[in-house]
Amino acid sequence: MSSNPSFAGNPKISAVLPEHRGLYYGGTWHEPHGGYAETFNPATGDSLGRCAQANAEDVHNAALEAHSAFREWRKTGPIERGDALRKIAHAIRVNAEELGLIDSADCGNPVSEAVADVHAAAKQVEYFAGLATEIKGETSMIGDRIVNATLREPFGVCARLIAYNHPLLFAAKFAPALVAGNTVILKPAVQSPLSAYRLMELIDGILPPGVLSVLTGGIECGQALVSHELVPKITLIGGAATGRAILAGGASRMKQIDMELGGKNAMIIFPDADLKQAVNGAVRGMNFTWCGQSCGSTSRLFIHESIWDQVVAGVIEGAKHYVPGIPTEKVTTMGSLVSKAHWDRVMNYIDIGKEEGATLRTGGQPPSDPKLSKGCFIEPTIFTDVTMNMRIAKEEIFGPVLSVFKWKDEDEMFEMVNGVEYGLTSAIFTASISNAYKAARRVEAGFVWVNNASAHFMGVPFGGVKQSGNAREESLSEVQSFTYVKNVSFNL
Repeated sequence: MSSNPSFAGNPKISAVLPEHRGLYYGGTWHEPHGGYAETFNPATGDSLGRCAQANAEDVHNAALEAHSAFREWRKTGPIERGDALRKIAHAIRVNAEELGLIDSADCGNPVSEAVADVHAAAKQVEYFAGLATEIKGETSMIGDRIVNATLREPFGVCARLIAYNHPLLFAAKFAPALVAGNTVILKPAVQSPLSAYRLMELIDGILPPGVLSVLTGGIECGQALVSHELVPKITLIGGAATGRAILAGGASRMKQIDMELGGKNAMIIFPDADLKQAVNGAVRGMNFTWCGQSCGSTSRLFIHESIWDQVVAGVIEGAKHYVPGIPTEKVTTMGSLVSKAHWDRVMNYIDIGKEEGATLRTGGQPPSDPKLSKGCFIEPTIFTDVTMNMRIAKEEIFGPVLSVFKWKDEDEMFEMVNGVEYGLTSAIFTASISNAYKAARRVEAGFVWVNNASAHFMGVPFGGVKQSGNAREESLSEVQSFTYVKNVSFNL
């Protein structure tokens, strides 16, 4: 289907929207059996056109094509697989401006950050292309006559279900699965599918037909992927509730399931910390730029009582840098939430915080600028006097809402830090290597920053514990997760 709507509010956006809005599998575009649904710009309310909604029949057809392609793709040499990924990375990089603009219009992230995401996606694909020859096994001798060799074999068709907050960056996560010899069916988030369509238009023909597919749609599409007999591995970037549903759906077929889920992440500031560095880290760690819509946001701030006043004042002042604005304008420092439904959810949590007795120090409302009145905007919001019996202290809000705690006793503080069901990231600010090491050991999280926040490093495993999932991404570990170990025993 060709569906490039007239976008009167911004002709520049209209010019880059994808021409195709159907389903891409088997190396070509298909009309969906599940029909179409409208998608909207969350900052303006304007329509961005109709997008395909794959149903179970569509998923089945795509899975057949991907399974057929896998038989040949797995035989392709690692150098050739890596070369194909490098071509894709090049296509992403040279089209970074338009892909970033699409994401900005589709999900509400500021365009400058969205373009940076696209460049990060290109680097990510290149990094995994370079690991093509590192998918290795081991050998062992058992006496003089028996040699055992382990091989890393691809699973087959892998479904990658991704979140809406970094659409193109997360779409590029097909790379580790492909380089390991699998084929991939990518399911973008229903709120932000447009850059995935455009990506497939740009890279069409680089990969053999069926190696990479894109299916857009809602719950039926996701459930059909999870249950399909030709899809042995599922990965998810999303919320804990969705993760639990996928685990249940895949259990009957004993599917391999890797998940990077939500977080209610803690930042701890010790009394000996460099206060300027700690304040900057607390503000940066909230990811106000994309409205706190980040699983790694340090949305719980634990400040020692001796430095409480200075840090709170500094964080409130630092948050003023983030002013909601039209995401597609380059001067914008803070975008919009992804949808009206999510805006309602975040505003409800702000009301709950006030009702439960937390003190609202700043924000907590939409901006007053009339040109933003149709969008899903909320100012940076900071609560103090938060206690662990409050919902805003324990539940993931996924919005620009920071809960601040005062601490004195370390043991009590770590009880609060670990007293949530999540364990994705944590940040520690201190001048003492002893404090840093002890705190890093005590926090229940999969990724810990010391005197830093919100930074990712290619080649370093990222992932969580508890309800934050079980995946380890952005490293060789991720490539290996798309293989299973086969032992071959030779009697000589």
